[in-house]
Amino acid sequence: MIEKLLMSDQPIASHDSGTPENLLKFMMTGWATPPGTPASPVEGAERFAARRDALSRAFPGETIIVPTGYEKVRANDTAYRFRPGTEFYYLTGNIEPGNVLVFVADGERHAATLYCEPNPGKTDKTFFTDRMKGELWVGPRLGLPQTAQRYGVPTKPLGALADDLTALGRGPFRALRSTDPLLDATLPAQADRDAELATALSEMRLIKDELEVRELRRAVEATHHAFDDVVRALPAAETERTVEGVFNLRARVDGNDTGYNTIAASGPNACTLHWTRNDRRIGENELLLLDAGVEAETLYTADITRTLPISGRFTPEQRAIYELVYAAQEAALAKCAPGNDFLDPNRAAMAVLAHGLERLGILGSAEEALRDENLFYKRYSLHNVSHMLGLDVHDCAAARAETYKFGTLAAGMVLTVEPGLYFQLDDLTVPARYRGIGVRIEDDVLITQTGVDNLSAAIPREPDAVEAWVSSALEARPAGVHRPSR
Repeated sequence: MIEKLLMSDQPIASHDSGTPENLLKFMMTGWATPPGTPASPVEGAERFAARRDALSRAFPGETIIVPTGYEKVRANDTAYRFRPGTEFYYLTGNIEPGNVLVFVADGERHAATLYCEPNPGKTDKTFFTDRMKGELWVGPRLGLPQTAQRYGVPTKPLGALADDLTALGRGPFRALRSTDPLLDATLPAQADRDAELATALSEMRLIKDELEVRELRRAVEATHHAFDDVVRALPAAETERTVEGVFNLRARVDGNDTGYNTIAASGPNACTLHWTRNDRRIGENELLLLDAGVEAETLYTADITRTLPISGRFTPEQRAIYELVYAAQEAALAKCAPGNDFLDPNRAAMAVLAHGLERLGILGSAEEALRDENLFYKRYSLHNVSHMLGLDVHDCAAARAETYKFGTLAAGMVLTVEPGLYFQLDDLTVPARYRGIGVRIEDDVLITQTGVDNLSAAIPREPDAVEAWVSSALEARPAGVHRPSR
């Protein structure tokens, strides 16, 4: 007998049976009425409101559209874990997918509305039939009333957005692009105007407030715990995957996730800046470059690197390179102060590295290497020492060069300080004894009114302290526990 099927809003999965009408009728009855408990306001609601007011003042008389995006499909009906759009979160604190924040000009100010998915509960068949949004598949959404209560912004159904935007006509608008492809395809292209909105939002985020700094401290503290976890696991770690797994476990236990893909680079893999395959077996006398950060529940992330001697002791060659990078970082940290150029820490670090490379016989002349028309030291250092840090690991990326890269440091900015040296295995300009060594040391710092606060200073970085850190784990390992031989 062929069943009569009532199709859902999505195609039936290839591995599943259909939904007979009688089953659907049965599923739609016998559920308790939801309690309707009011949602508590999001922490920092007044700060989110102040940010919306600041954005409103920046673009008077214009419609502003800021989406958060949707879950991205990994395969078929399986989605990646959702992470809200940075700018949308910054303005609302809302972590649900499928929301759009719209500012409509109302005189000299704006009226803001959150367009979001309703929560029909179990009064609509989709709670059971929709694998991507249904309550039985992915859990309940806040819905319209509770979203308004929690985030302090009036709400409307997401389905009304298209008609409402049409009703606004072709008046001046700005939209944050590259977050919601459907919205991007619907709105007329206007690259310059929309880029100005992205720039304004990035530059608003250059200075962190007290709540943001608190969350960054939490992310750094959780990252410190994760680094300790890795060091304790090193004596028995067989491959880089163990390092990644140990770190990422702490990220999910103490935070929302990792802030970016964990770099667990052993031996010559440390010379690949963004090595995330993490599939190599770890050697006994190698270095492990661990570049990783825990993202807090509030989405602020740490970004910290430590380079660890697997054996507990640097070889003479490893120590020579480590000490040079450490000296460069110290020089950079000394230039982290309000009023200095953003590039001053980089200039200080690169000068130290270039002169050190000259002493090692790798560069013929540090002064020649440092000349703007040469920059020969970059063959071995590859990157500058700082980027902004916050909700994104490379935060405020749309800010203008004159306010960021060529701007000045100011109290409230949070940035990384991360010099490194990377000697490729096939680089014939480097003495053979140094080839395959990669070292980076990275800390997260807050610019204060009087100088700098190294938020990650508690994580060992001085050479002797790093050796003691790793050695203590080796000494504490249970009898008979050793890294498996190759």
